[in-house]
Amino acid sequence: MKTFITSSIPYVNGPPHLGHAMEFTMVDVLARYSRLKGDEVILSIGTDEHGGKIAEKAESMNLTPIELANKNSQEFERLAKTLEISYDRFIRTTDKDHEDRVQKIWLSIKDDLYKKQYQGWYCPGDEAFFSEAVVKRNNNICPEHNRPYEKVIEENYFFKLSKYNKQIQEIITSNQFLVIPETKRNEILSLLDEGLEDISVSRPKSKIYWGIPVPDDDSQVIYVWFEALLNYITVLGFPDKQDFKDYWPASYQVVGKDIIRFHAAIWPAILMSLKVATPKKLYVHGFINVDNLKMSKSLGNSVDPFGIVDKYSADTFRYYFLRHIPSYDDGNFSWESINEVYNSDLGNELGNAVQRTAVMVQNYLNGELPDIDPKLKYDQEISGLIEDCRFDKALEQIWLRIKNLNQFIEEQKPWQLFKTGEQDKLSEVLNSQINSLRYIAYLLKPFMPEVSDKISKTFGDKLLSLSKQTLFPREELDQHATS
Repeated sequence: MKTFITSSIPYVNGPPHLGHAMEFTMVDVLARYSRLKGDEVILSIGTDEHGGKIAEKAESMNLTPIELANKNSQEFERLAKTLEISYDRFIRTTDKDHEDRVQKIWLSIKDDLYKKQYQGWYCPGDEAFFSEAVVKRNNNICPEHNRPYEKVIEENYFFKLSKYNKQIQEIITSNQFLVIPETKRNEILSLLDEGLEDISVSRPKSKIYWGIPVPDDDSQVIYVWFEALLNYITVLGFPDKQDFKDYWPASYQVVGKDIIRFHAAIWPAILMSLKVATPKKLYVHGFINVDNLKMSKSLGNSVDPFGIVDKYSADTFRYYFLRHIPSYDDGNFSWESINEVYNSDLGNELGNAVQRTAVMVQNYLNGELPDIDPKLKYDQEISGLIEDCRFDKALEQIWLRIKNLNQFIEEQKPWQLFKTGEQDKLSEVLNSQINSLRYIAYLLKPFMPEVSDKISKTFGDKLLSLSKQTLFPREELDQHATS
């Protein structure tokens, strides 16, 4: 089976933050899990690099837009590598191939485009227009950027989004286009009930020059939100490349809750205009607060994801944000919390089970191991939770196995069996511990690849490979790490 998975593509007007890092780990779990099942997978991530915000930010830094895009795009690639994201494609919307394909797509949907003078409410922070109803609901202040909406009058190209309102409702209600969790599905259906309005898909070049030119109209550039969405098919070489024919529609598209309208309403409509199938699943995750406060520049409470990995490890980062941030809701990060999780869940529970078993196998069985079961299969319940993007619940189930293993060790007391010379029973108990850990390592492959490999290597074939260092050496908080 061929499986295509995408993250949203982060905007390069700033460096990576915790939300980007968490989303990268989510799509990576889906990709690694799919490969474990035997699927042929393409995991695509990338960066969104056009638009007024980029040009504005670059100017403030005495850089050209492409210099800023290059600088920050490299940081997102570095983040992906730091977190061991097994991506197959990294698309940049300044790639020439993307730009060329976007212009071809524009021409192919020209029957759904028209030009008119427009008066509307615009938020520069979102680089998006908002309806009168939304502006009134928010008392004319954008809740995301805490600034007034701007009244804009200009001539733009429009896309006939309203034309597809009913069709989008039908594919969402029938789960042909599955939006999860249900709260987000209901949110988008509520928006569709209000009725979609046609949307501006270009901006005058006199106002925003940093973008892909509209074909056959030098006065306009293609609106950044419109062309950025197209990355999901241009990265596969739409319309002519074999990858597009083999891998589309996407099995999973993963986005944050602030961009649900673009991905659950506008994106399906564009695909319908192109007569292309819509994605199978859209998973919408929540936000991360820091110390129970929303991350913001004014509060100065943003946390560098690289700093977390430097202090702990990539797998600790992955575990914490997948298990302890609710998959279907907003979550909270604090240094105290991650330190507690590291020492307790990872050190005392998983690390302890591995270390104790390894030492006992070395001391009581001369390091000899039972044969490996070649037919390991992923637990059906955990599979279902991963496929529903319930990463927190899936890890909860894996950790239940770890806790049960620790309880089994305490109940069976292998050290006592050794003292009383009950060698057959001792071998049986230790072999059970070894096989439990091998299976736990297998289950952890999508979530914690490095830790999974270390456990598998420790309890490999025939002879134990005993490490001198524990998997999770105890960590204490220090002022430097948390600043």
